[in-house]
Amino acid sequence: METNNNNKIVISLYDYTGEALKPWAEAGYKCYAYDIQHDLDPYGYKAEMFEGGGRIHYLHADLHDFDTHLQIFRAFNDRNVVFGMAFPVCTDMAVSGAAHFAKKAEADPLFQEKAALHAIDCADLFDDLGCPYFVENPVSVLSTIWRKPNHSFQPYEYGGYIPYGEEKHPKWPEYIAPSDAYPKKTCLWTGNGFNMPTKCSVEPHKGYSKQHLKLGGKSMKTKNIRSATPRGFAKAVMQANA
Repeated sequence: METNNNNKIVISLYDYTGEALKPWAEAGYKCYAYDIQHDLDPYGYKAEMFEGGGRIHYLHADLHDFDTHLQIFRAFNDRNVVFGMAFPVCTDMAVSGAAHFAKKAEADPLFQEKAALHAIDCADLFDDLGCPYFVENPVSVLSTIWRKPNHSFQPYEYGGYIPYGEEKHPKWPEYIAPSDAYPKKTCLWTGNGFNMPTKCSVEPHKGYSKQHLKLGGKSMKTKNIRSATPRGFAKAVMQANA
């Protein structure tokens, strides 16, 4: 059964898991998740379907290449894009990696400016498309290179949006605390009328430190899980901006 949202489009950049898009797709929106890790599909029809006609298209894209942003703009400029979000790579910007900054600067003195530019390019794309948006990053040098974030949040502050009976994470219950009951300060750079959702907190679990240790390391699996949008926050954002 289709809904009135089937002609509305939501775009997510640097998004491998699609977790941020699922509430929108469940509400019938047509969603596009761009990331370099997605399989190269020349037809672009690799999609996850949802009841109500919503879907998430997972599209291969090198978002570090500015031409990719131009291609996305041309593809959607005359379509009904209602929301955008971006999760640019934080490796070279997050203060949690500050111990490695000096060595990286020796190899490339502009490594952080280049990383910040990728985030700014995302905001510029959404500005050009005229849709509300957020660009997400942990506490990072993006605040000094670009501008101060508009908002910040902890996952547990939105855990109350997860319905009763669905507290356990469906994909990674061994890594993610039930109901997103863990702290991880996350910053948002927003624009074009983005509405920050009202908090609905749960109590953080004492096991957070164990969760943090499980998600350490450099493997792509743990990096993708670490970067996945908390389910409660994803639901809250959709409800506040739909």
